[in-house]
Amino acid sequence: MSWAESSPGMMAGEVPVNGHDPEEDGPQYPLPQSKRKTIVVVGLGMVGIAFIEKLTKLDSKRREYNIIVIGEEPYLAYNRVGLTSFFQHRMVENLYLNHQDWYSAKSEALNYHLNTVVTEIHPDSKVVSTSKGDTVPYDILILATGSDAVVPRHTPGHDAKGVFVYRTIDDLQKLISYSSGVKGSTGAVVGGGLLGLEAAKAMMDLEEFKHVKLIERNRWVLSRQLDGDAGGMVVDLVQKLGLDVLLSKRVGKIEVDEENAVKSVVFEDGERMDCKCLMFAIGIKARDELARKAGIKCADRGGGIVINADLSSSSPDIYAIGECASWENQTFGLIAPGIEMADVLAFNLTQAKVHAPRKFKRPDLSTKLKLLGVEVASFGDFFADRDGPKDLPTRRHGAKKEGTQNEKDSVKNFTDGPPPPPVKALTYKDPFQAVYKKYLFTMDGKYLLGGMMIGDTKDYVKLVPMVKNQKPLEVPPSQFILGATKEGEDDGDDLTDDTQICSCHNVTKGDVTKVVKDGTCKSVGDVKSCTKAGTGCGGCMPLVQTIFNKEMKAMGTEVLNHLCPHYAHSRADLFNIIYVKKLKTFSDVMKACGKNPEALGCEACKPTIASILASLYNQHILDKPLQGLQDTNDRFLGNIQRNGTFSVIPRVAAGEITAEKLIAIGTVAKKYGLYCKITGGQRIDMFGAKKQDLIDIWTALVNAGMESGHAYAKSLRTVKSCVGTTWCRFGIGDSVGMAVRLEERYKSIRSPHKMKGGVSGCVRECAEAQNKDFGLIATEKGFNIFVGGNGGAKPRHSELLAKDVPPDDVIPILDRYLMFYMRTADKLQRTARWIEQLPGGIKYLQEVVLEDKLGLCAELEKQMNELVGTFFCEWTEVINNPERRRAFQQFDNTKETIETVEQVEERGQQRPTYWPKDSVTEDFRGTKWSSLFWQPIIESQNFIDKPTGSSANVKRGDTQLAIFKVKGKWYATQQMCPHKRTFALSDGLIGDDPEKDKLWVSCPFHKRNFTLNGEDAGRCANDDNVNIATFPVEERDDGWVYLKLPPVEELDAVLGTKKWAVKKEETPGPYKKLDQKLKGMGMKGRKPFGESHLPNGMGETKAAQAITAGGNGGIDW
Repeated sequence: MSWAESSPGMMAGEVPVNGHDPEEDGPQYPLPQSKRKTIVVVGLGMVGIAFIEKLTKLDSKRREYNIIVIGEEPYLAYNRVGLTSFFQHRMVENLYLNHQDWYSAKSEALNYHLNTVVTEIHPDSKVVSTSKGDTVPYDILILATGSDAVVPRHTPGHDAKGVFVYRTIDDLQKLISYSSGVKGSTGAVVGGGLLGLEAAKAMMDLEEFKHVKLIERNRWVLSRQLDGDAGGMVVDLVQKLGLDVLLSKRVGKIEVDEENAVKSVVFEDGERMDCKCLMFAIGIKARDELARKAGIKCADRGGGIVINADLSSSSPDIYAIGECASWENQTFGLIAPGIEMADVLAFNLTQAKVHAPRKFKRPDLSTKLKLLGVEVASFGDFFADRDGPKDLPTRRHGAKKEGTQNEKDSVKNFTDGPPPPPVKALTYKDPFQAVYKKYLFTMDGKYLLGGMMIGDTKDYVKLVPMVKNQKPLEVPPSQFILGATKEGEDDGDDLTDDTQICSCHNVTKGDVTKVVKDGTCKSVGDVKSCTKAGTGCGGCMPLVQTIFNKEMKAMGTEVLNHLCPHYAHSRADLFNIIYVKKLKTFSDVMKACGKNPEALGCEACKPTIASILASLYNQHILDKPLQGLQDTNDRFLGNIQRNGTFSVIPRVAAGEITAEKLIAIGTVAKKYGLYCKITGGQRIDMFGAKKQDLIDIWTALVNAGMESGHAYAKSLRTVKSCVGTTWCRFGIGDSVGMAVRLEERYKSIRSPHKMKGGVSGCVRECAEAQNKDFGLIATEKGFNIFVGGNGGAKPRHSELLAKDVPPDDVIPILDRYLMFYMRTADKLQRTARWIEQLPGGIKYLQEVVLEDKLGLCAELEKQMNELVGTFFCEWTEVINNPERRRAFQQFDNTKETIETVEQVEERGQQRPTYWPKDSVTEDFRGTKWSSLFWQPIIESQNFIDKPTGSSANVKRGDTQLAIFKVKGKWYATQQMCPHKRTFALSDGLIGDDPEKDKLWVSCPFHKRNFTLNGEDAGRCANDDNVNIATFPVEERDDGWVYLKLPPVEELDAVLGTKKWAVKKEETPGPYKKLDQKLKGMGMKGRKPFGESHLPNGMGETKAAQAITAGGNGGIDW
C-alpha cells in the first residue's frame, strides 16, 4: 500500500515528511537478484559516474537495480575538468573520481567494463552490442556518451602530425610525447573559451615550448561567459603571465612539411605564423551517433539526443544525460547541467513511485574557475543585459478578494503593476587590482539575476543561491559591490581638500569648506557666488550641497534650504506663502517674505518667483509687473542661441502635424533663412531667428493656425507618442489621441523645471514613455502611468505610479501628481530628483496622489483646473500688443542691425561658427581713454520704472553698450560679455546685496556676474579672468539719457563689434580628422547632401523651386 493510499489526507505523489518512504522498510525490500532490473549505462565519464553514485545511494534499501556501465577508455571515471593538473604529476590515478576499492565495494550492484565501445543499440530487443562482440541486455538504457572535441575538417592540414585536441588523458599523453620532439618551438591553441585557456595552460606547463600563443576569433576570450570588459581584462592578465593572445583571428590553413608535420599557420587575413604544434579547443559536438543509428530522435541543428523534461528519449526506456543530450534544442558543455540531469534521473527511477517526479529545468550555468591563475566566475543569467532575462522572478501577491471593491481599494490596485522592463547592471572595474564585477538586477533592484567576476570571486558562493532562490533582496544593490554604507548623504568625507569638485570652474573641496568655515558663506547661494561652484553645468551641485551641509553641521549651525540670500525660505515654502497670501508681484513677495523688503533680488530668486507666480496665476510674462524677472529665453519667448539669435518652435502636439502646417513652417524657414532640425520631442526647431524678425515670423506661424511651443520656458515641452492604434498593427491603445489631449491640457503651465511626457500604444514602448516626467503605456484595461523619469546629465528610469488606469481617470491622477510637484519641488528640480527626495519616494507619492493621504487631492485637482483654464498663446498676445512688440529689436536707439558671429554653411544650411576656446582677458575696466564727452544716446522714455529694473541695448558707431535703470539710478557698461564674446548683457538679470550696497548684472549666457556700482564697477564677481568697461550715465531734463564716452574711433578700437565678432577661422571644426578618415574609406552609396539618388533627379533645391513655382508640375492641391 502506497503512502498516499494509507493516508487519505496526503495528496498522491506528495513527498513524505523528511523525504523518507515507509514502504522502504517493508518486508519485500531489498529485492532479490532475480527481480532486479538491469540498467546499462553507456559512458563512464563524469556524468555517468555521477548517475551511478546517486542511483546506488537512493537504491541502497530497495535494491531494485543492477547496473552495468561500459566505458570506452581504459581508465576508471576521472576528473576531466582537472586535466591540466596531469602535467604536474603524470599519474592517471590522481585524476580518478573514485578509486578501485569504491567499485569493488559496489560489486554486488555494479559491474563495469573498460576499454569497450558500444557499437549498436537494439531498442526492440533491448540489448546493446559492443566492439568485443558481446551483447548486453538492459531494462533501462542510460546514454552518457558525452561529446567529442570539434576539429575543423574543412581546414587544410587539420589531420597533420602535431594537431591535437584537449579532451582526454590520451590526448594529453600524445601531446606530451610530441612536444618533446619540437622543444623550443612555438605551440598554439585555437579557441579562447574555458577549454582553450585550460589547453593553453597545459602547453605552458609542459615547459617544452618557447612561446605559447592563444588564437581566438572573437574580440575577447571567454565570450560565452564574459562581456567585452571582463574578457578584455582576462586577456590583459593572461598576457602578463606569458601567454600571447591573438584576437579576431581565424585559421585558414595549416601548412605542413614533407613529413606532414605542422610547420606554420596561415590566417584567413593572409598573415602567417610559425608553429610546430597546434591544439584545437573550438568547441564540442554531442556524441549521438549510437542513438541516430538506432532511430532515436536527435536534434538536427547542433546535434544531441532529444530528451524530455524527465530525461527520456523518443525510444521507451532509453534516457540520455550529459553533453550528449539535447534539451529544448540546447546541449551543455559544462559539468553542472550534466550532474543535475543525473540527479533528476536517479531520483525519478528510485523515488517517483511515491514522490512527485522531478523535472529537469533550465540549468544553472554558473562557473567558477581559476584559469592561468586568474579567478573567473559567472553565475545565474549572466548575459541578461545583452540577451534579455531568461526567467524573471515571480512576484507573489495576495489572493484577490471576491466581490466588489470599494473606491479606496480600487485606487490602491493602481499601484500593483507588472515588474518594469527587465534588467539593470551594476558594474565595478578596478584595473589596478585587476578586479571586475558586474551584477545584474531586476529594474526595481529587488532581485539578483546573475553576474560575472574577475579577480575577486569570494562572493560567488553567496550570490549563486540568491539567484537560484529568487528571493527579494534585503539590501540595496550597491552593497553587493561597495559593501554596507553609512546612513545619510555622502558628505565628501573621503575627499581631500585639493579634490576638484567643480570641473567647470576648477573649484576644490577646500575652496568650499574654507568659505563656509570662515563665515563668508552662510547659504549654498553664497557658496555659488563666492566660489562659482555650480554656476557652470550644475552637475556638481549635489556634492557642493552635501559638503556645505556637513560643514555647517560641524559648526553647530542649522542647515537651511533657503532660495538665495534674499529669502529665508525654500521654494516650496515660498509657493505656499504666495498661494495663501495671494501675492501677485515680485515686490509684494519681497515685502512679505524677503529679508530686506526693498531688495532688488538676484538671478536666483527672480526666475523662481516668476515661475511660482506663473504657476499660480498664469499672467503674461511680459506684463510690466513681471518684466525683468525672467531670463532672456522668457523675455523674448525663444531660446537664445550662441550668436544671439533665437529658436522658433511652434507646438506640434503629440508630434501630429498636417501637410498644410509643414508647408507654412517650410515657407517661414525659407524666407528667413532658418536652420531646421527635427527634435527628439517630435517637433520642428527653426534656429537663427533674429530678435527683430521674431514678430514677423510668429505672425506668419500664428496666422497659419500654430501657437507657441513654450520651448523657452520651464514648462511642459512635449508629450511624445507612437502612432498606436491610429496606424500600428500592434497598438492596443490610442496613444496619439491621449498624447494630444495631455499636451493640450498642460501646455504653457510653468513648473520648477521643464517637463516632458510620453504615451506608448503598447509595451513595445516606441514613445520612450518610461524616461519622461510622466509617461503612459497602453494596456488592455487602460494605461499604466509612470512618473519621475528623465534623461540629461543624470538619467533616471521612471517608476510605476498606477496600473491599468481607465482613460477617464488619467487626467485626475496626472493633475494631482503635477500640481503636487509644482507646489513642493525645489527650484530647478526635475521630477526625478524630487521623487528621490520625497520621504518614502514613489510609495509616498502613491499614498498622496492615489490614496489622498494628505487630504489634498480635491484641492490639487481644483488648482490645476483653474490654471489650465487660464491658457493663452503668449506669442499671439505679443503680436496683438504694440507695447510688447517694441521690445523685439536689436537696438533700442536705432533700427540698424549688426552680426556678432559669422555664419558657416553646413549640409545645405547656415549655422553660427564655433565659439572661441578662450575668454577675452583684456582689462576693459582699466582702459585709459584720451578724453570723455557727454553725449545723448537714447530717450529716457525707453526705460520703465519698475522694482526689478529695466535696461536697453544701444549702438554708437560700431560699439554696443548696455544701459540700466535701477530704482531711479543709471548705469552703463559695454554690451559684450568677455567670457564667450556674446553681446547680451542688457538682457541679463539684475541682482543686489543691499547690506553691501552692491549691484550686478548676470550675463544670460553663462551667469558671469558683473558689478555695476562702486569701486568694483566692471569687476566680475565669479570669474577673475574677465571684466567690463563702465561709463558715467545720467538722465537730463531734455528727456534724453547721456553717456560720457570717448571719441567714436577710440571706442570702436577697444569695443567695436567688428573687432570682437566671432570669426570662422578662429576655432577649427571638431571633425576634420574624422572626415578625412571617412573620406578615405570610400563609403558605398553615399551622395552629397541635397542631391538625388536618381540619375536625373533634381535634388532638394531644384525640386523645391519647381514645387513653389506653380504652373506645370508645380503646386496643385
